[in-house]
Formats: sequence, C-alpha cells, structure tokens
Amino acid sequence: MGTPVRVLVVEDDSLVRELVVEALREAGYHVFHASTGEEALAWCRRQVADVLVTDIRLPGDIDGWQIAEHCRQQDPELQVVYATGFSPVEPRPVRGSLSLQKPYHPEEVVRAVKKLGGERQVPSR
Repeated sequence: MGTPVRVLVVEDDSLVRELVVEALREAGYHVFHASTGEEALAWCRRQVADVLVTDIRLPGDIDGWQIAEHCRQQDPELQVVYATGFSPVEPRPVRGSLSLQKPYHPEEVVRAVKKLGGERQVPSR
C-alpha cells in the first residue's frame, strides 16, 4: 500500500472544517487543516499537501486564490478544490482544479479530492 494522499483543508468555519476533515480522514486521506490564509501558507512552505481544498473567502489578507497561487509556486502539480458560497471575482480556471458551491455535503469534497488527486501516486520521501 502506498503513502496516503495528503490533503490541506483551509476553511474558516470550524464546523464545516471539522466535518470535511473527518470525511476525508474516513476516506483514508492524511489531512492537515488551517482556518486562515496565513496558516495555510505555513503548511504550503513545508510542501505537505498533494491536494489543497480551500474556501475562497477567508478572514485576513490572504484568500483562497492567493493560497493556491503561493502553494503552486512550491508544487506546480498541486491539485486544488476551491469552495465558495460567494466570490466577488470571477473564477480563475486553473488546470488541475475543481470548484464546489457552498453549501455542500462533506462527501462532495471527498469525491472532488478523489477525482483530482486521490489516485495520484505519492512519491516516497
């Protein structure tokens, strides 16, 4: 059995974050989580994720688009699932990304991760 796919979940709503993290862990993923863009960037600097699941609107100065852009500078192959209930800007379609509309069921996130990166072979470190 290979290394579990690592997923970084960025969501400021603690209940939503908890439900998504639990669903992904039950599906066999190794999950890290953050509630702000700043926390997410700290994880990205360590290159811990194979798939990023991020809310677009977050508290603070860093939104989900910026998190993905910064993380992809470290790992251009990073797969991204964007989640939003409202976005003031047009989506920026990026190869290797999907968008989910809130509210969503946590299983929708699991399906999106599986579709994007869940079958990705993770190199041993």
